[in-house]
Amino acid sequence: MSEAAEKLRADKWLWQARFFKTRSLSAKLITGSHLRVNSDKVVKASATVKVGDVLTFPQGNHIRVIQIDGIGTRRGPAIEAQALYTDLSPPQPRDIGKPYAERGGRPSKADRKLGAQIKRGELE
Repeated sequence: MSEAAEKLRADKWLWQARFFKTRSLSAKLITGSHLRVNSDKVVKASATVKVGDVLTFPQGNHIRVIQIDGIGTRRGPAIEAQALYTDLSPPQPRDIGKPYAERGGRPSKADRKLGAQIKRGELE
């Protein structure tokens, strides 16, 4: 029984570690050949993962590289889930853009009216 507790299906582990909201979303990622376990592509959601494996998969706009530190018994709170892995991904640069203050702020209603009058040729 201890050997069975040391391994878990990849889709279930990704769901328990809270990388995906549902287990079917994690299974869809795996069946789409977007998961690598120790640099080997995985195409079946039933593939097993164990402690020490390194998972690589896309999430949002960046690639996640995760090392498995533990196999959970349930999908618990976020703090419990974060204890199951170590994030090996490099920090992603933030692309926030310029705030309104740096661009001169949002145009007021008067500014918009003035711009519309200039477009129409009413003002020169």
